[in-house]
Amino acid sequence: LSVCSKLCYAIGGAPHQVAGSAAAFFLQIYLLDIAHITPFHVSLVLFIGKASGAVTDPVAGFFISKSRWTKIGRLMPWMLACTPFTVVSYFFMWYLPPFVSGRVAWYLAFYCLFQALTTLFQVPYSALTMFLSTDQKERDSATAYRMTMEVVGTLIGAALQGQIVASAHLSHHCTVNLPLNTSSPTDHLHDTLGFSEPSDPLSHQAKVYMIAAGIIGGIYLLGIIILFLGVKEKDDPYALSSDRAIPFCKGLGLTMKHGPYVKLTASFLLISTAVQLERSNFVLFCTYAADLRNHFQYLVVTILVSAAVSIPFWQKFLQRFGKKCAACGISWMIPFAVMLVTIPNLILAYFVAFVSGMSIAASLLLPWSMLPDVVDNFRLQNPHGKGHETIFYSSYVFFTKISAGIGLGISTAGLEFTGYKPGICRQSSEVILTLKILIGAVPAVLILVGLFILLFYPITEERRKETKLALEVLR
Repeated sequence: LSVCSKLCYAIGGAPHQVAGSAAAFFLQIYLLDIAHITPFHVSLVLFIGKASGAVTDPVAGFFISKSRWTKIGRLMPWMLACTPFTVVSYFFMWYLPPFVSGRVAWYLAFYCLFQALTTLFQVPYSALTMFLSTDQKERDSATAYRMTMEVVGTLIGAALQGQIVASAHLSHHCTVNLPLNTSSPTDHLHDTLGFSEPSDPLSHQAKVYMIAAGIIGGIYLLGIIILFLGVKEKDDPYALSSDRAIPFCKGLGLTMKHGPYVKLTASFLLISTAVQLERSNFVLFCTYAADLRNHFQYLVVTILVSAAVSIPFWQKFLQRFGKKCAACGISWMIPFAVMLVTIPNLILAYFVAFVSGMSIAASLLLPWSMLPDVVDNFRLQNPHGKGHETIFYSSYVFFTKISAGIGLGISTAGLEFTGYKPGICRQSSEVILTLKILIGAVPAVLILVGLFILLFYPITEERRKETKLALEVLR
């Protein structure tokens, strides 16, 4: 593969991460403080939206596996067709409608639509790795390029969104250092923000979010053009003439019985849920629990810059020491996150952000680097079948989305239960404690359990090399 092909492949997936990062860091606080939706309804929107995207994964995998080969490939037409609709749904996901009573239904509809459409892009895009090259090193290299650009896309999304919408969450009432905890109802009345009425779609807070959505929509269109012009999809070069495509339902049953795939998926669905909880609650934590209201956008940028520059390091690390060994880097964020929760200090916050970025980089790179090895292992055990790649990728994304949706729904419902109030400078001590648990304790437990499961992942570096040799003999 040429460097140009790897770059075009990597850039093609970056817009998805730009939009996903903006939503991960800011959608929850937007729905709470700008749209003035109750935390319970926000939890419903986030969970049902994630679930709709997850349900679309096996459906997308089924139809994509049935697709015929065209002049531009089998996967590329799906990515080209869904992108314009994805841009429209993304914009309206950040639009503040003039009515109040049906606002929950509005955001639920467009968030579900956006999640479903991004699935129609993500499944063929991630499976495209298997159709770039049959060489494991080339695929690992392309995956490293992709992860680097996706982290850069995550950085661009969070930084762009953060800089544009920061003014929507600032008020002169909240710029002074106020006590974090309060239990007096009168304090809440005096600390309300000077925002426009939530029913006004022309308010400053609503406008800045729509501006950010329009810019990110343009990035989406640019990315798909680069992907289409720079990447050529190649058919399975070592399929025998007698090979037949595995039926989707049969292939799904086989993947669920494939030991390496089950262990890899179980491990990283817990780890990805932990990372998603960190991302979704980080802005709320900085705003209400750590007295870092004026620094959250810079802390987010620090996390993502650290993640972007760490991807090449982790790629070299896993090449030298193995992929299972590189998973230890995911646990680095645990002690520092606990320190930030117990000692909310500005200097410590930036240090925690830097270390967390390195851990997030490892958690992003490893599953997508290890999944092609699982597909190769399955191919070796089922040498006379083809078309199983999209089944692996779609079901993996399905499980990670479901787990993330459940985690987000429970965390936001926890804020509702403890009495979160939108549009105020100081939350109750119960809300602050909940945010600390969601940032510190819960992710730590999920990561530790996920890494424990990964210990039983059977594809070692030696076994991976044996599989590579066996597949070369098969070809």
